[in-house]
Amino acid sequence: MPSFDVVSEVDLQEVRNAVDQASRELSTRFDFKGVDAGFELVDEQIQMYAQEEFQLEQMLGILKDKLIRRDVDVRALDPGKVEASGKQKRQNFSLKQGIGKDDAKKITKLIKDSKLKVQSQVQGEQVRVTGKKRDDLQDVIALLKKAELEVPLDFKNFRD
Repeated sequence: MPSFDVVSEVDLQEVRNAVDQASRELSTRFDFKGVDAGFELVDEQIQMYAQEEFQLEQMLGILKDKLIRRDVDVRALDPGKVEASGKQKRQNFSLKQGIGKDDAKKITKLIKDSKLKVQSQVQGEQVRVTGKKRDDLQDVIALLKKAELEVPLDFKNFRD
């Protein structure tokens, strides 16, 4: 029986490349000349630091642009609070990996409400969808891509 897995994963190499590109652009921008600001990727967190809060917002725009160009979904960014320490403001963004239980329930409910002849089951941080026809599985993929979920979705292990 054909099947595939619905997962939520972020390619860390692409994130690292996007952070490096954003750092390079930051160093060449005129409005950031002489400003102590930058990006760092530590484990699975992106740290931004600047002197003012509005600069952090501008930096976030740069980062999102670079992530989009490298095909990383920006919904995977989980923003933290802006913290002030001395003359510096910092903000951390953790990367969402895996599908949570609530989101997995939403996905399975969406699939069941579609009345397609497929079965879905939650397996840890992913959802496996199986069906008799390949066309039904492709309809499920189209349905999930149209759905407005807060989690970026990938479709892996498509088997006939």
